[in-house]
Amino acid sequence: MKFTINRDSLLKPIQLVSGAVERRHNLPILSNILVEVSTDQLKLTGTDLEVELVGHASLEGDVVEGRTTVPAKKFLDIIRSLPDNAEVKVEQQENRLLIRCGRSRFSLATLPAEEYPNVDDWNPSIEFTITQGTLKSLIDATQFSMANQDVRYYLNGLLLETEGNTLRAVATDGHRLALSYRLIEASLPEKQVIVPRKGVIELSRLFESEDASIHIAIGENSIRAVTEQATLTSKLVDGRFPDYRRVLPKGGDKVVVADREWLRQCLLRASILSNEKFRGVRVQLESDILKITANNPEQEEAEEIMDVDYQNTDLEIGFNVSYLLDVMNSLPSKDVRITLIDGNSSALIENHDQEDSMYVVMPMRL
Repeated sequence: MKFTINRDSLLKPIQLVSGAVERRHNLPILSNILVEVSTDQLKLTGTDLEVELVGHASLEGDVVEGRTTVPAKKFLDIIRSLPDNAEVKVEQQENRLLIRCGRSRFSLATLPAEEYPNVDDWNPSIEFTITQGTLKSLIDATQFSMANQDVRYYLNGLLLETEGNTLRAVATDGHRLALSYRLIEASLPEKQVIVPRKGVIELSRLFESEDASIHIAIGENSIRAVTEQATLTSKLVDGRFPDYRRVLPKGGDKVVVADREWLRQCLLRASILSNEKFRGVRVQLESDILKITANNPEQEEAEEIMDVDYQNTDLEIGFNVSYLLDVMNSLPSKDVRITLIDGNSSALIENHDQEDSMYVVMPMRL
């Protein structure tokens, strides 16, 4: 195996596939990436047996075909440390991979490509193509609500739901829920799959251009995303996601409309003096006024008062300020609409002028 390539052209696919590599693994081969060279293309693959990432780069000039595996971190660190736009020569000699650049020379140990695990071929039941910008906005609007290492393993991921021309994403950690949908040019069957947390994070790294397309294929046990430069395959979480429709609060008659950015800044300032462990703030509502107060065990206090559109009875309710800030940071609209029932029920938060996203935040006892 032998090829010459621009350092920047090589760095990008190495960085991409290294995200899937598991550094602390019992199988040494899983800390390596698979390097495959054909006549005019370099193909790099990284996997942890749950997520597989494949990156591509074009090759020109003198090329000798071949395949091997090299340590992902060392390969990445070497290429990253080389000068920008430098010419890199890579050559396999028996069980070593030689990397030359100018007067620099590196020799990496390799393991046989035949030992590298291969993701099983599968037949997808659903396939569609959308713009990267559409999928990115859907993931950005919901992924922050995924659970992290929850014993309810089905919460440690993102629910993707297809239905006709609608692609919906839902995430919850049991204390809050994020739901968002996009209309796409497709006619899809009804199906729900749970993409694991790592799969969602690596999928987010594929996005390059808002207008570029991304092809999604969903099977029984896996999901695959294909762009011009990369392919991601992730196993799906084997579990049943909670019925999110039952969580959405119904019958709320206390509606607050507030400037989203102003509310975000008030929450941010109040959070400075909230209890570091519980992160609670108290929200008090009266006619056209919203007051946020926070305090901590050191007896320090913060108070923020802002004008809002609210025409109902007085109400007091507590929230985890971090959950509210996550929602404010993800909503794109100028104004935000908050619907409440009472001081003990969850709040429903939405864009005031769009209904493609909604967020449910449970109250806190303060």
